[in-house]
Amino acid sequence: MAGLHTSLRGSSSSSSQSFSSKLLLLLTLLPLTLAAFAFVLQWRGGVTDPATRWSPEAHKFPGMDSSPPTNIGHASSSDCVLLSRGSSPSFPYYRDWKFDVESDLKPKICITTSTSAGLEQILPWMFYHKVIGVSTFFLFVEGKAASPNVSKVLESIPGVKVIYRTKELEEQQAKSRIWNETWLSSFFYKPCNYELFVKQSLNMEMAIVMARNEGVDWILHLDTDELMHPAGASEYSLRQLLHDVPGNVDMVIFPNYESSIERDDIKEPFSQVSMFKKNYDHLPKDTYFGMYKESTRGNPNYFLTYGNGKSAARIQDHLRPNGAHRWHNYMKTPNEIKLEEAAVLHYTYTKFSDLTSRRDRCGCKPTKEDVKRCFMLEFDRAAFIIASTATEEEMLNWYREHIVWTDKALNMKLLRKGILTRIYAPMVIVQGLRESGVFSSVIAAAPTMSKDKFLSSLGSTNSSKAVASESLPSRKFGRSKESKATARRTLEIAEYVSHVAAAVPPLSPPGMDDERLVIDA
Repeated sequence: MAGLHTSLRGSSSSSSQSFSSKLLLLLTLLPLTLAAFAFVLQWRGGVTDPATRWSPEAHKFPGMDSSPPTNIGHASSSDCVLLSRGSSPSFPYYRDWKFDVESDLKPKICITTSTSAGLEQILPWMFYHKVIGVSTFFLFVEGKAASPNVSKVLESIPGVKVIYRTKELEEQQAKSRIWNETWLSSFFYKPCNYELFVKQSLNMEMAIVMARNEGVDWILHLDTDELMHPAGASEYSLRQLLHDVPGNVDMVIFPNYESSIERDDIKEPFSQVSMFKKNYDHLPKDTYFGMYKESTRGNPNYFLTYGNGKSAARIQDHLRPNGAHRWHNYMKTPNEIKLEEAAVLHYTYTKFSDLTSRRDRCGCKPTKEDVKRCFMLEFDRAAFIIASTATEEEMLNWYREHIVWTDKALNMKLLRKGILTRIYAPMVIVQGLRESGVFSSVIAAAPTMSKDKFLSSLGSTNSSKAVASESLPSRKFGRSKESKATARRTLEIAEYVSHVAAAVPPLSPPGMDDERLVIDA
């Protein structure tokens, strides 16, 4: 019996080893056979390599051909240089992107702005916001932005309405409701920044009516040196962020972060700046005040310019602007929330030329007293005086000392403390748009326009004349005695007692003198 058991065990062991050997051989040969078969099929053209469907040669981005577009010359040369694309796409998902976003996407968001910038600034600003969910833009243009070479490109972009500053527009805005009320009156008949502030408010009033006609859900007012940063949303999307806002909220406040440039030769701020100074509202109070002196670096305030953010308003009855930074309602106090992560990125004084551009558009005397007539914020006043009185070399030294963050040890310290932060998303998106040829193809696709055709186009559906006839309207401020004599309607206290607070101007963040008040509050 013992011999029989031994024999059976030996037979079972040998058959098991044989089966294992065959299985091992099969597992070895099968992948090799499949690999060889796939190689033969691909070599004979039977299988398409998935990578070739994404290669630039198989399916090029718009404007990615090796030779430059032949009809790009009708835009300014500086715009073409700054908006040119790279040699290869870094964002393949921009391929075939339909930037004329479908109107059924909710919520529908619009941005209104008043600008005199060129394409090199407006196009990256606009298409970045298209990527994050903005579908409609109301551009109130003058200066360079209203020139034929720029405006015809802007008018060719889906979802964009261009409103020119014509005499008819100014006459109609002179009859607008807010021009004849008191809450904005302290800014009337003053030059430079005050005049711009009034224009922005009147344009925002028009934009509300236009937004309602377009079926817009949310409206924002931004300058073309500001980008929305929808941090805190489940995806990097302003639409998603506003979609998640409770239905009883009327206004969303976005604290602003300020650009902190690290070199003095910035040409494309949206693609070259990644360091920002965080807003007071997004910092622990002890950190803010504890690092205040090192953060200001001898400048008048924590931020160079404003620190009270921007806001988005839900389109509803009786909505009105409350200056360039806020919205209000004639019939109620809006229910507002302030977001804890999302922000407005303000790219201020990022280029050395920004010093002289502010100087050139204001006619004030470069004295400490006279600049108060032109500028609301202390740093703007100091920058204007330097730009008006200093040599080029002195201006550059002042710019490096007050604006450029060259001290790497200080930068690292403030980054570790959370005062400064790195934000790369806008840089990556804008650079991806540029490299994919989006900007170049938009310029190339814009129709050429003669001067006569351009002038006649002011009466088209994309012009201020057409819009002004159905909207609320602006005018030149402080130049007409007759306009000063225009009676301003005094609001009836019984009806509007709680709704006529003065317009919210650009405000600096809290200073060291405010520390005790903040802690007490």
